[in-house]
Amino acid sequence: MKNIVIIGGGIGGMGVATTLAQKLKNVNITVINKEAFYFAGPSRPLLLTNEQKYRRIIRGYEEVGKLGINVVVGNVYKIDPDNRKVYLSDTTFNTQKEISYDYLVLSPGIVFDGSKISGYDKFWWKNATVYDPGRVNVLKERLWTAEKGTVIIYAPKAPYRCAPAPTETAMLAHTILSYRGVRDKFKIIHIDANDKTQPPVIADIVKQIYEKAGIELVTNQEITEIGENYVVTKSGEKYNYDILAMLEPNRVPKFIEEAGLGAPFADVRSPQDLRTPKYDDILVVGDAAKLPFPKNQEIAFESSQFAANKILEMEGVSEKVPVQYAFVGWAYVGNLEGKLDTYSLQFQLDLTKQPPAAAKDPVMKRDYTLQKDNWEQAYLNKLFNYKAIE
Repeated sequence: MKNIVIIGGGIGGMGVATTLAQKLKNVNITVINKEAFYFAGPSRPLLLTNEQKYRRIIRGYEEVGKLGINVVVGNVYKIDPDNRKVYLSDTTFNTQKEISYDYLVLSPGIVFDGSKISGYDKFWWKNATVYDPGRVNVLKERLWTAEKGTVIIYAPKAPYRCAPAPTETAMLAHTILSYRGVRDKFKIIHIDANDKTQPPVIADIVKQIYEKAGIELVTNQEITEIGENYVVTKSGEKYNYDILAMLEPNRVPKFIEEAGLGAPFADVRSPQDLRTPKYDDILVVGDAAKLPFPKNQEIAFESSQFAANKILEMEGVSEKVPVQYAFVGWAYVGNLEGKLDTYSLQFQLDLTKQPPAAAKDPVMKRDYTLQKDNWEQAYLNKLFNYKAIE
């Protein structure tokens, strides 16, 4: 019986696991995840404005056991591709173990690495973002209690997870401060290491919205230093802050790099053939893969289906699942009037064409926020086998 081991229980990992559980017989499917739950990404920014609830975007893995998928909670610290082994610290039983595999799927997401930013090791605690349960809670507390000052939002060089997240953070900060009646006592500055805000398809509309909201945009500037109340960019410009929401550069976990599978992201043969160049039995999906696409939930899922198809092909199964790299996305733009009723921009990317075909609706709409919520919930219900309590 073949052993399929999947590192990472997010959208990418569970996309592979659930598809293979439906299509393959007589296989053992094991998903290794760092936590006993999954915390969905796309709507996390709305936790800041109380428009989203934790209970709606957190899923446990218990129901996927009915599909024959085994989930192990633990931290992978080493993989041995030549001997087909994964080494992990099992946090449930506080033991170290090794797991053998016939196929290994790497879908651990990315880690946020501020190690190359001077002062980060000392002042990391000054920073809070929308990217994990703890830091989004800290950022929320700071935005709802501060009475005056400067808010700095930072986006590193692309690619990074969830392209519009820094823009969403800036606009939701504007919304919260306006709602509280203290917006005139704050300056909001978005520093971006790219030549325009991400995704580029809506950058012109975002710039117009920023102008209406009074948000200062600084582009082509990497943050290279962080102090207790300031940051410094590569050009030497210094910006003081009271609230900092700095997204650190993204990279794969060290165990992938140490196994010689690529850095800062894991190498793959092509967007459709997600096997690593050195090993036929190791595939990479989601944010960890070096793909010429944005890092987001839709790409994570679609790449999971390409990986599942490749495993099915290698197992002699002719039936494949339909998949292509094309998606509709939404970016939160808050509410210019300071109401806790967020609007969004809609954009589309068809990555099956060269150059990629992009489209957008320049009008921000409340309905797009609701569409994004329905889309996210549909994925969570499908991949974790149950609906959240509303």
